[in-house]
Amino acid sequence: MAEIPTFQELFTACRESALHLEMRDGYMRSEANFRAWQKGEYGAKEAADPTRPWLNLMREVTGRGVAVRRARIVSEPLSEYVRYEYDVTAGNVAGGEQVRWLPRRRATDLALPGNDFWLFDGETLLINHFDGEGELTPQDDKELITDPAVIKLCASAFEAVWDRAIPHEEYRPV
Repeated sequence: MAEIPTFQELFTACRESALHLEMRDGYMRSEANFRAWQKGEYGAKEAADPTRPWLNLMREVTGRGVAVRRARIVSEPLSEYVRYEYDVTAGNVAGGEQVRWLPRRRATDLALPGNDFWLFDGETLLINHFDGEGELTPQDDKELITDPAVIKLCASAFEAVWDRAIPHEEYRPV
């Protein structure tokens, strides 16, 4: 099995677009920033810290003209984890990402894939596999797909969500 490129490698190779569809109500609750947020020690200010590696990567990528779009399908009222994501999304936006939110009740008639994904340049699909608690699975947590039919399905799903979703600056969580 071929080694899966890192995010850094995938974004470095990216020329036009990186699309990310998130559909879970919780991810990696063991993550240090989430735990700090729960204690009131991490928020929008820390998430927008210009030295944050993710923001540096996003600035570099979007500075080259790559459109980075993130769409989140969320249950309302928001879970604690998604509330955290909402509170710190200003950092993603500061890094150049475009972020939109789609309340799950408005997604019923959309055909969606079974997993969250990143789609790079409409050619390379990265699937991150999570367990029932939202943690990355211990083995085979990432999958790289280049099958045109799967990519078409995921690209279509992303655009359907994006068209219906609310820009971060306008979204007010319930």
